[in-house]
Amino acid sequence: MLTTILFLHFSFSWLALVVAGEEVLVQPIDWIYFYVTTATTIGYGDFSPVTNVGKLLSAVIVMPGAVLLFAAFLGKVSALFIGVWRKGMQGEIDYSQLKDHIVILGWHPEKTSRMVQLIFGDVRGQKRDVVLCTSENVENPFPNIVRFVKGTRLLDKDVFRRSALELAGRVIIFQETDDQTLTACLSVCATKTTAHIVAWFEDSKMAGLVQSHCPQVECHTSLSVDLLVRSAQDPGSSRLQSQLLSTLEGPTLFSVQVPDDFEGTTFSCLLGVMKLKHEAIAMGLAETVMGKDLLLNPHGDHRVKAGQLIYFIAAERVGKSEVAWNDMVAG
Repeated sequence: MLTTILFLHFSFSWLALVVAGEEVLVQPIDWIYFYVTTATTIGYGDFSPVTNVGKLLSAVIVMPGAVLLFAAFLGKVSALFIGVWRKGMQGEIDYSQLKDHIVILGWHPEKTSRMVQLIFGDVRGQKRDVVLCTSENVENPFPNIVRFVKGTRLLDKDVFRRSALELAGRVIIFQETDDQTLTACLSVCATKTTAHIVAWFEDSKMAGLVQSHCPQVECHTSLSVDLLVRSAQDPGSSRLQSQLLSTLEGPTLFSVQVPDDFEGTTFSCLLGVMKLKHEAIAMGLAETVMGKDLLLNPHGDHRVKAGQLIYFIAAERVGKSEVAWNDMVAG
């Protein structure tokens, strides 16, 4: 409506000045320039009415109307952008067009913040959009880097749809209680998503229950007791454990998949090439993405084959295309 009124005023003002006998000012380009300059109150300096009637019409119709309508138009546009920004902060925007992104289900002020830091700390990892989903009464805590979806219930179909959960590449489930996490795991798996799903449980029995029904979910439980004992027996090992998992400081644990056309080599050869070419230390191998068949520090003559996952420590991630596979002599 406002745009229509602005256009009508623009056209009527032009017609009025044509009738008033203005010649130079009513040329299409000159008129657009004159009208916008009037509306923005910048001042002219080069174009202005030359007839008395033209000056009178400009003073009575063009100038007041242009300034008023243009200010209202800018206010409307500003309100539109502010509304979009507010919807983003309130978690009301639809991100269903996203693909291969990371979805975080659940909000914990400190722990979720740490998750986001670690995700973006992997500067050489695959760049993925991150969507945080919650039912808590909060605004987007990371408006510059994270998409935000909020719903009355976290597991509502609308939340899953707006976060494009079915098209996600990774799903992280971290709820307040194990019961909530269990329910979330079952709900996510029911969507038939092909994403790699990871979930946190306090109780290892609950984690086992989830894996028995949803084997595609990688479950994590607290290792605090294990880490405590290890630190007691090997002083300082807590520092090692912390750094291996953090992308924010020092060498970190990464993984890379062996290309399908790789002819094979030995683990000792892999060790040498990774250290010599990439300043990385190969730690172990696994046949599956879930890592249930993980073999740490295998024998030197253990075969490294196409499709396996290699776990290694390095200062930064080394991509599949960057590894010097051709330097690994097949044995």
